[in-house]
Amino acid sequence: MGRRTRWAAAFVAAGLLACMTPAAGAQAASGTQRIDLKVLVVDDGGPSVAAIVNELDLTGTPYTRVSLTDANRPVINAAFLSGTDGSGRAEGRYQAVVLPNNAPFPAGSAEMAALQGYEAQFGVRQVDAYTYAQPAVGLNWAANPGFIGALDGMQGSVTAAGLGGSFDYLKGGVPFEDNDPNVTESYGYLATPLATQASGASFTPLVTMPIPNGGGAQGVLAGEYDHGGISELVLTFDYNQYQQQYRLLARGIVDWMTQGIHLGFDRDYFSMNVDDVLLPDDRWSSTAKCTPGDAASACQGTPAASEIRMTPADVSYAVQWEQAHNFTFDFLFNGGGSDDATQNGKVDDPLTDALLQDKSSFRWVNHTYDHPFLGCVQNTATVPWSCTTDASGNVSWVDEQTIESAISQNVAWATQHGLSVDRTELVTGEHSGLKTLPQQPVDNPNLAPALNAEGVKWTGSDHSREPDQRAVGNALTVPRFPMNVYYNAGKVADEVDEYNWLYTSTAQGGSGTCTANPATTTCLPAPLDETTGYSGYIVPLEARIDMGHILGDNPDPHYAHQSNLAEDRILYPVLDTLFATYGQLMAANAPLVNLRESAIGAELQQRSAWQAAVSAGKVTAYRVGGTVTVQAPSGVQVPVTMPNGTVQPGLLGLGSTAAGTAYAGELSGWLSPKLLQSGVTLTLTSAGTPAAPAAPAAPAAAGTKAAPAPTVAPAQTRPAQPASVARQVPLTPAGVALLPQGRK
Repeated sequence: MGRRTRWAAAFVAAGLLACMTPAAGAQAASGTQRIDLKVLVVDDGGPSVAAIVNELDLTGTPYTRVSLTDANRPVINAAFLSGTDGSGRAEGRYQAVVLPNNAPFPAGSAEMAALQGYEAQFGVRQVDAYTYAQPAVGLNWAANPGFIGALDGMQGSVTAAGLGGSFDYLKGGVPFEDNDPNVTESYGYLATPLATQASGASFTPLVTMPIPNGGGAQGVLAGEYDHGGISELVLTFDYNQYQQQYRLLARGIVDWMTQGIHLGFDRDYFSMNVDDVLLPDDRWSSTAKCTPGDAASACQGTPAASEIRMTPADVSYAVQWEQAHNFTFDFLFNGGGSDDATQNGKVDDPLTDALLQDKSSFRWVNHTYDHPFLGCVQNTATVPWSCTTDASGNVSWVDEQTIESAISQNVAWATQHGLSVDRTELVTGEHSGLKTLPQQPVDNPNLAPALNAEGVKWTGSDHSREPDQRAVGNALTVPRFPMNVYYNAGKVADEVDEYNWLYTSTAQGGSGTCTANPATTTCLPAPLDETTGYSGYIVPLEARIDMGHILGDNPDPHYAHQSNLAEDRILYPVLDTLFATYGQLMAANAPLVNLRESAIGAELQQRSAWQAAVSAGKVTAYRVGGTVTVQAPSGVQVPVTMPNGTVQPGLLGLGSTAAGTAYAGELSGWLSPKLLQSGVTLTLTSAGTPAAPAAPAAPAAAGTKAAPAPTVAPAQTRPAQPASVARQVPLTPAGVALLPQGRK
């Protein structure tokens, strides 16, 4: 399976949607136009265009990318942009245009004239990915009042017009990151709209920022410039795909340029897996700097420390927290932990009693009966552990029966205790059985047949090791994000001590791992304070990492451990910070989407099938007036985003249903053809149907002679582009890489 967050391979070449080729010289039979649901991206290689392309990739919105630096690129002329379809209709081949700035071609360019003529003829919108404030886009020069420079740490705001339009999923604030005081992370031009616009033109600010020393004037960050039948989204700040300020606006940029009608959709996902429920977890030793009791740890011979296990009070707190946040944890349970505690029913286990009393408060996922390692037979006499081999050098594997027993015993325990579980879901202990580099470069060959025998369709994997969904027998993996809240820490002091050990140099008393692996992480400038380091550094950093996943349209779950809900309950500060930040930024119409493992797996599978269909040129999609038509291969569901009120009619108009479900002020979701229909047909409301251009011109003949491809516009005509903006700035000077030694 391909990476579900990288759809680029499916959409980068021109003509990927299987649109019908117009006959040369054909005339439109009527004034009704066909607009193909595909975006034209004119790319100068800068980070701003790349960021918009990334959003198209994430959501599954098809596009054609024309690189200005490619000497063999197609010429953008009338014949490239439009034609006539097989039904005699004028056909616009692109529903939106993305340009690197408002004028990426030399003055007097025939290509720019062709684009402007096309946009006016078909009512297609244009995004200027990053341009400086100037009268040519309806703005004053950035002076008196105005500002040119770094915007790091400044606060943007969505205007009433923005909140009433494509950015209605935001509450209003758009904070700009300032992760490293020594690096310019953002740059822009703040200016006010022209007091007197050109005849017939108007400028509507959508996102603004106070101009420093501007007497209270608001400078434009994003605004709509309407002129001469053309609508431009003018963006006056530089950005890349990783920055939170862009990620907050990305959905709205795509919705604005497509007028809320496009293939693909974007939602904010977050689910929280809590592993090892009912088991105790081993405790980090601040003196030995390892984890006694962990067979794979470097702690052989070190006296075992006390273990960490939830209490009934921790269960009650979890229930209260869920209710307060309208959120449900996924509890990944090991029934063997309960049986050990009760000595197989001979004594009472208060934790088991508490969990069963509140069992309906959680989603339950099979984590195997007693958390065995299901890969190769581990040789823990070496550090790190290695795979045991026989006399011939062959790897010794945990057998199929053992794997099946670990799965089925836990299901039987759940049934016995009245837990509702989905037998198709599984997460093995430590994701074992799957390949684990460097010791075990391949899956246990007994894993796939065991999963098949037990009816497992979805099995968890570690996103930091395997970010892509893939098949294991009949099952598909569901990658999970590990959090830097360690399995062997129930107390803040232990978490900080282990963090310092991993992220400081040997000279500072750390392991030196950060020094040895500069390509993956960097050392802390100094060890964190044991009392303030967690709340002041680790918590906000982890919350920001997780927020990046949420805003990146990524459904993969996050995981921590039951130990983190016990003792000092160190997981909650991270979740509280994350939820508070999300609530401050996002409107009520865009709640977090909390899916269980099977639903996440299905979402990833559907994305992959859609990507493959588009990549193979087997998808046709277009709008004619208020009707949208999509043809895809049988069995491939279609992702759509549509205005509220859009319906999918059944045969003869019967059995109409909404075109998706409500989210972020619109409808979106996966759709399949209705009964006896071969494709997906949608009907827009009159309010949701874009207005037709006032006087559409006839399309140019297909045989029009193409002009030579011009060169890129001179660099001095483009806005300033600090080199630092073109790369991802770490969330802190210490970096954000997660080290394998710090998770399990």
